[in-house]
Amino acid sequence: MRLNSFKYLVKQGFKGIWFNRVNSFASLCVITISLLMVGISVLLSFNITKMIGAIESRNEVIVVIEDGAPENNVAMLGEELAGNSNVFEVNFYSKDQAWVDMQADMSEDEKALFQYMSRNPLPDCYRIRVKEIGELSKTVSWIQGLEFVDQVQAPNDFANILIGIRNVCTILFSAITLSLIIVCFVIISNSTRASVYARRREINIMRYVGASKSFIEIPFFVEGMVIGIVSAAIAFGLTWFAYTEVFKMFSTDVNMLSIFGLSALIPFEEIALGTGIAYAVFGVLLSGVGTVISTRKHLNV
Repeated sequence: MRLNSFKYLVKQGFKGIWFNRVNSFASLCVITISLLMVGISVLLSFNITKMIGAIESRNEVIVVIEDGAPENNVAMLGEELAGNSNVFEVNFYSKDQAWVDMQADMSEDEKALFQYMSRNPLPDCYRIRVKEIGELSKTVSWIQGLEFVDQVQAPNDFANILIGIRNVCTILFSAITLSLIIVCFVIISNSTRASVYARRREINIMRYVGASKSFIEIPFFVEGMVIGIVSAAIAFGLTWFAYTEVFKMFSTDVNMLSIFGLSALIPFEEIALGTGIAYAVFGVLLSGVGTVISTRKHLNV
């Protein structure tokens, strides 16, 4: 196909949008809403997964060191703990510091009960955090086998609850996203078919006068592609506005964010490029390719 012919067909595609503006507007609305439904579902899934991960990372494991363990062995124990692939933070918490912190929370009467003690009864310990909470039990078992470890205190019940919530959320959002994609594809397909069906006479006439299939398909593809890109731009703008407003709303209370792990919400600037590209790709595929597929049903005359 010559360049001049291709330019002509592209122009016809843009003209077709205006001449069939009612159907074009209907397709624009359907595709925009469909992209928004899927996009918001995916972004919500990403944020909930990250929030659960942020809560998981706060799980603290206390490694109580045997009383009387030599200092060099205590230091070696810390190095062993830091060398574990599932441990990302190791902090030594001395019994002297623990004693000071405990007294800071005591009333004067409670302090009086301990003022005659000549020896600090608290143990030295390590406070560690794990990367993957699903490996917590294995990590705790490994720590219990280390030398000079008296006991290990880990939030196993809480870890199991978080693992269950994460698994349920993963399955739930995967099912919702897949269902929305299927529903949106069906809706867009029907909308595209209705638009093409309304112009079946135009297609039939072009076929009768000898126009090739590609000559007919290209303007329809251009129409669908342009509508898909415009829909993607609108969906992206609406998503950006809504996401930013929600992010600002949660950011007003830092304490609430910290308690519920909402500080892990992803700023839109970090995902804007990926979101925009995804909207554009899916908008063009759903609208442009869908239009061509629907057009081909009327080409065999």
